[in-house]
Amino acid sequence: MSLAWGQTVSPTSPTTPGMLLTSPPDDGLSTVATGIRWNDLAPDSAPENLTLEQLLDLAARNNPTILQAQYQITGALAKAQQAGLYPNPTLAYVAENIGVEGTAGEWQGAKLQQRFVTANKLQISRDKYLQRAKVAEHQAVAQQFRVCNDVRLHFAKTLAAQQILTLQKELLKTAEDHLVTTREMFNLGQANQVDLHKANASLRREQLALLQAENRIRREFFQLGALVGVDLPYQPLVGDLAIQAGLIEFDLAYERILRESPEILAAHSKLREDRITVSRENVQWVPDVVVGGGPGYNFETSDATAALNVMVELPIYDRNQGTIRQARSDYSRQQNEIRRVEMQLRMKLAEQYEHYLSAMQHVLTYEEIVLPELKSAYETSLKSYQARREEWPNVLHAYHDFTQRRIELIDHLLQKRTSEILIDGYLLHGGLNAAPSPTPTGHIDATPHPR
Repeated sequence: MSLAWGQTVSPTSPTTPGMLLTSPPDDGLSTVATGIRWNDLAPDSAPENLTLEQLLDLAARNNPTILQAQYQITGALAKAQQAGLYPNPTLAYVAENIGVEGTAGEWQGAKLQQRFVTANKLQISRDKYLQRAKVAEHQAVAQQFRVCNDVRLHFAKTLAAQQILTLQKELLKTAEDHLVTTREMFNLGQANQVDLHKANASLRREQLALLQAENRIRREFFQLGALVGVDLPYQPLVGDLAIQAGLIEFDLAYERILRESPEILAAHSKLREDRITVSRENVQWVPDVVVGGGPGYNFETSDATAALNVMVELPIYDRNQGTIRQARSDYSRQQNEIRRVEMQLRMKLAEQYEHYLSAMQHVLTYEEIVLPELKSAYETSLKSYQARREEWPNVLHAYHDFTQRRIELIDHLLQKRTSEILIDGYLLHGGLNAAPSPTPTGHIDATPHPR
């Protein structure tokens, strides 16, 4: 048996630090969980080296929630168009007292009636729904952030799963070496049956861990494909999990979110819409003028005549008092909704920042101290073994410990990257949840004659 130290290991790199005993690799997975497998992890077609930019482009064109959000803008604009349309005139044929004194009627003729809208109601209604379209625009931007953030998150998760699978294969090889060594020691009388059983059980656990790592890659990739909106065949991803960035400061991040978050902007736009709604309901009681008239013929007197009528509703009892109060309540509620959104974002940011800071602390400590120390311990143990001052199982234990900590580093890098993505992306995620409606539940939403 011989060992040779391979290439230099970067603290953040999961590359193999040394050549293992059993070569070529033999996973031996056919002896564990027989017949229970996901599809083969080999690419379903020739590798295309999918990148994050390609996946974001696919998501922008195929994610259904982005299209839904765009249709909500279209719907709000259509409602603004409908709300500003002038009422149609009515045309009626009128025949009065048909058959009186043997005539065709006292008066027969056509009448045209038109409602004249007062108090600028139509323009105010149109302004209200145009403002709602702006709310929908902010909601659409927020939905785009949700989708893009989720694509970035699952891209990072898939990259991490790929790297962990590589290290898990090294752990499996270490367990295989440990079992071979224990068998040799058992034959020489240096190990007992208990040691042999433990080594075999350890190998099975590493085999299961490898299968779990393979399953994790499948899950992450298919979830990524679902967010993109395309049934992607499995392909390995190309990218870097550890993106160098400066330390994020909590106060600056919170100020930026309050200033630029699409959710905050949508809430302020909704408040402006509610203010217009109050104005609109304040003039609703002002009566419209309905004018009707037209030419006719009086068969009783044999005269060509005309008719004219003017109608105005008298707002004696109903002056829209209840709806005005409702609109003002909606306005006050929306003022508090803005504050609620601000506080909710602060709470989310605090939670995410804690994850980010802890991950950052772990990453720096692992890169600067933990992994270099474990690497030195492995190298020292290996040299001692070559000088016959160390037992081989101790070397394997040092290598196993070093690899386990590298897997932990990948998890911390993933957590750090996840927090960075969410904080930079205004804490938005949920790229397959339907885009929210621009109108919260309970607000005035009159149809089919919107106002």
